[in-house]
Amino acid sequence: MQKQENANILTLQHEFPASRYTDKETYKAEEKALQEQLFHIQQAYFHQNRRALIVFEGWDASGKGGAIRRVTEKLDPRGVRVIPVAKPDEIDQAKHFLYRFWHHVPAPGNMTIFDRSHYGRVLVERVDQLASDAQWQRGYREINEFEETLHNSGVRIVKLFMHISAAEQRKRFEERLRNPYKRWKLTAEDLHNSKQRNHYINAINDMFNKTNTPFAPWKIIDGEHKWQARVDVLRAIVERLSLEVNIMPPPIDEALLEMATKELNITDEFSSDCF
Repeated sequence: MQKQENANILTLQHEFPASRYTDKETYKAEEKALQEQLFHIQQAYFHQNRRALIVFEGWDASGKGGAIRRVTEKLDPRGVRVIPVAKPDEIDQAKHFLYRFWHHVPAPGNMTIFDRSHYGRVLVERVDQLASDAQWQRGYREINEFEETLHNSGVRIVKLFMHISAAEQRKRFEERLRNPYKRWKLTAEDLHNSKQRNHYINAINDMFNKTNTPFAPWKIIDGEHKWQARVDVLRAIVERLSLEVNIMPPPIDEALLEMATKELNITDEFSSDCF
């Protein structure tokens, strides 16, 4: 699924192996364990004033929304924001393309999730010629500088690309069309984009080639099988955000412990380590 020819070059693959999961119980158990780990990471980031930016890109109907729901399901909603990124309005179109993304840089102790992102400049804007050649070609450098600036200011960046086959995408489009409660998810833009798949593959591979950096590496997720994709998303985020980070909870304030045991009339003896 993810071909890595050297430290910086990734390439989309077009073979999708069978899912690792044959039963729902195994999938749910792994999902639950990773969600718990991610919740502990969120707590650590809060206590240590760390920041995280999680970027989701991928094909239409590749499972970004479902994966994001599993990522946020067990998190404290006060410390995480999901930013759905759509076409910029007229005001934002008159400004530099990164302007609107600076507004959503996470505050200390918080996580931000981009559902699509600043990579629209080198993907949809390139493919549909919404940006000039000079603009999208310059975009790689501007994106790398943007992300390096965030990295240097303490933001841990996770970048995930959800990859599915053309056949699986068509199947999911049809499912959406037939389900009245999911029909709203299928748009004319989705159908238009699917016809541009070969152009998008070239743009995506160029994006990996030019923006897969040590401070903000890409991870390609095999989205062909939803259960597996959700677990792989959670695992990729957990691994990236926990790297060289102390996830253990901070020690309890001894003064608070003394006050609480007195006010709550707790007579049992216990070690503060249990907190």
